[in-house]
Amino acid sequence: MLTVMLPVFALSPPARVNSRGMLIPAERETERRERFHDLDCGSLEVKLNVNANACSAFPFAALRVNMIAHDGRPLMRRYISIGALLVASAIAGSVAAGLAAPNFRPFSVDRQSARTADKEDAATVDVELALAVDVSYSMDMDELAVQREGYAQAIVSKEFLQALKSLPNGKISITYFEWAASSDQKIIIPWRVIDGPETADAVADEILKAPIRRASRTSISGAIYFAMPLFEANPYRGLRRVIDISGDGPNNNGAPIIGARDLALSKGITINGLPIMVKEPSYSTMDIENLDWYYEDCVIGGPGSFVVPIKDKDKFREAIRTKLLLEVAGRTPDRPIVPVAEKVAPAEREPRVSCLIGEKIWQDRWGR
Repeated sequence: MLTVMLPVFALSPPARVNSRGMLIPAERETERRERFHDLDCGSLEVKLNVNANACSAFPFAALRVNMIAHDGRPLMRRYISIGALLVASAIAGSVAAGLAAPNFRPFSVDRQSARTADKEDAATVDVELALAVDVSYSMDMDELAVQREGYAQAIVSKEFLQALKSLPNGKISITYFEWAASSDQKIIIPWRVIDGPETADAVADEILKAPIRRASRTSISGAIYFAMPLFEANPYRGLRRVIDISGDGPNNNGAPIIGARDLALSKGITINGLPIMVKEPSYSTMDIENLDWYYEDCVIGGPGSFVVPIKDKDKFREAIRTKLLLEVAGRTPDRPIVPVAEKVAPAEREPRVSCLIGEKIWQDRWGR
């Protein structure tokens, strides 16, 4: 039973009308009130949906409201207005509906906010790392295989996992895609979280199992433009965003490299480079001397950006591991891996190698 306490309004009508529409004289009404006052019916309260009894102050059987008192005050104070009754009914109905509703959650908003905050915390990683790997025809099959193995072994290395544990969140998200021409990029590993040996092993296995492929042209700018929206689609938000580009030649296809690099830097993305220089420069493969300078002056950028050149095939795996360690730890090398001509940002100094050298070589060779 639902009980609602109500204020009582003092009314002193000289007479009243009963349920049959008959006027009851004031004398009879006073006598009836005195008899009702003599009943001991408890404290003043309103009880809804109960049967009529001797304590009912209302003659209508269809509307049963008990008003009970111990205080000995005149019975005329036991009348309530219809307005008060309607208010009581509204309050009682609202409270009852709220209590009966199975999905009633007074703090559901707070709980939802807490769940959202927990989800955001769970989605936070220390680094969002996009590995962009060159598979152009200038790379032979042995180099492509060693490159794959180098990344897989670096991810499961003891040094890498120790660096991972030292991070604030202890985890990174990583994606691995291959690139060649401006319209040729293929995701090998979509975004994955690495937070320990098991997840590292899983990512390394995925890298090694994917078929090795080769394609024509070299578009570093296309790789950068392809990587930028990947970060927006990544469900894991990182404290840093890094594009890691490896390649064995300059940009010779698609948009100029400078525009792509600058756009990525404006979005807060850091670009690091792994120029592969294990073969003598050849006109047939459109290689250039000092590819490391080209990468430093034209490709990389952002806070702590760096270049790790590979000049010996036997050092391939070591170089990849070194670069990943630096990227995960968010550190720059203790000493410059590539000499820096001037201590200014790459975009503010004159490149030592033309940033359009790849396009020029292609045009000189093919006339277009």
